[in-house]
Parts: sequence; C-alpha cells; structure tokens
Amino acid sequence: MKPEYNFFKNTKYALDGLAWMIKNEVSFKIEVVLGTIFIFISFFLDISLSKHLFLIFVIVLIFILECINSAIESIVNMVMPDFNPLAKIAKDTASSAVCLSIILAVISWGLVISEVII
Repeated sequence: MKPEYNFFKNTKYALDGLAWMIKNEVSFKIEVVLGTIFIFISFFLDISLSKHLFLIFVIVLIFILECINSAIESIVNMVMPDFNPLAKIAKDTASSAVCLSIILAVISWGLVISEVII
C-alpha cells in the first residue's frame, strides 16, 4: 500500500537527506563550503541578474548531482556489496555527472568573471 502524501513529512525526508549528506559526505561538505563562498562572491560582481542567477544555478547543480550520485552509490552498495563490473560502471558514471557539473561551473564562472575583468 502506498503511503499517503504529506507535504511536511516529505519535506522532513528531504531535509533528513541533506543533513545526512552534510554529515557523511566529505565531497559534499567541500562543495557546499566552496559553493557558498562563490555564491557570496557573485553578489559583488557587476553582472546582470540573469548572469547572477546562472552562476548560482551551476553551483546548485553540483549539489543536486552530488546528492543523486550518493543515492546511486548507496543503492549499488546495498544491492551489490561485492565487487561487480556493472556496479563500478554505475558508480563511475554517477561520479562523472558530478565531475561534468563542476567543469561546467568552472567554465561558466571563468567566462563571466573574465567578462567583468576585461
């Protein structure tokens, strides 16, 4: 039987997930600290609102993909505790998504900041 939808319970589950990420995932902690610093810096850049929102978006995208990556890793570890080449592919490709989002953020920030400086 499917549980009844409850906005407040579901929000608590989401916040529990974020708390778990902050408590247990070192890479997430590092990304949140650096992302927060960069978002703070973005308020001092002389850029349009749309560029400002885009810079925040690419940072938050890293957080989102890191959460998905951790979820995939947890499921794979639960289903396949022993080494399996397919499990490695699942984990590695999820990690690649995080890496690509970081590359996107670095390129985006680099282009916007170079535009401000020049």
